[in-house]
Amino acid sequence: MTVDRLGYLGFDASDVDAWSRYANNTLGMMTAAKGKDSDRYRLDSRAWRLAVHRGEADDISYAGFEAADAAAFNSTAERLRQMGYQVTNEPDDLKADRGVIDLVSVIDPSGVRIEVYYGATELFEVPFVSPVGVSSFVTGEQGFGHIVLATPDLEKSMEFYVAGLGMELSDIIDWDLGPGGKHKLHFFNCNRRHHSLALLPAPAPKHIHHFMIESASLDDVGRAIDRMERDSRILLTFGRHTNDHMYSFYGITPSGFAVEFGCGPRDVDRSWSVVRYDSISMWGHKFISPE
Repeated sequence: MTVDRLGYLGFDASDVDAWSRYANNTLGMMTAAKGKDSDRYRLDSRAWRLAVHRGEADDISYAGFEAADAAAFNSTAERLRQMGYQVTNEPDDLKADRGVIDLVSVIDPSGVRIEVYYGATELFEVPFVSPVGVSSFVTGEQGFGHIVLATPDLEKSMEFYVAGLGMELSDIIDWDLGPGGKHKLHFFNCNRRHHSLALLPAPAPKHIHHFMIESASLDDVGRAIDRMERDSRILLTFGRHTNDHMYSFYGITPSGFAVEFGCGPRDVDRSWSVVRYDSISMWGHKFISPE
């Protein structure tokens, strides 16, 4: 009776037109039907996965975590209430706008709006087609991808996501940020995806550090690198992570935070054990300074 996946994300962006070009032409997302006050993008058969709202924050606006059914949805909402969180039953017009059967919202310990829902809209009658030829994105039971959030209180945030939403710790990396010192980056799963969420206990100008989308092939990643070099800026070079073994690179979004584009990670299985790492990557992922 927990959440099953990260289902969707909403961002506030000062330049929604730049995001439109970036989502379509750089990342390869498909434009979806507009929301009430947002541009939306598809990665798969779902009606939408990413919403971009006009705003000055240039940060995450909300993250939607999906429960499998009414029982899991109600159980999660009640558990959060019993933990002392103010859980809001959202009105019908917001449910309709999100395209879900039921929806509650709550603010996590870092100040990020978290939406828990069930019954998202599928559009199998309108197949996903990437405008730049991405073969497909890996979603399904693993959901959107992952997000990394900065938190001033790791213990409270862990309690919220583990005891509240029902996620499980995958592993920990002692991440050396150079002048920023070392920070213990904690990774959490709620399905086979190695992590749908990671928490960075470090001061940060934005709530979100980066989000990740996973493509089906290495060629998709290589072509995305070419597009990123053409349209924007690469932040970290192509590399492979120590914990989830994903091959990926990082780019800069129009809002200034990062996006990871990758493929080929390993899954969490029944034999999984929580471990720690001294490095975030086996190789690659080198920082590229802006010129």
